[in-house]
Amino acid sequence: MPANRRFRNVIRIGPVQVATYYDDRGQEKHTAACTAPRCNTSADHDSRAAAELAAHTHRCPVR
Repeated sequence: MPANRRFRNVIRIGPVQVATYYDDRGQEKHTAACTAPRCNTSADHDSRAAAELAAHTHRCPVR
């Protein structure tokens, strides 16, 4: 069954989108996902600051 996540507080830092959501246990989580073509980088973090830091320091792999 697919996860039904409602993202809120979405911002864009370069090609990376940072958003906040509640996981299936009801805990607040933060995600950083790159939207560039051929870059499948995404990660969940426990704090908003960690997700934004990941977005600021992200470098897409050169192909």
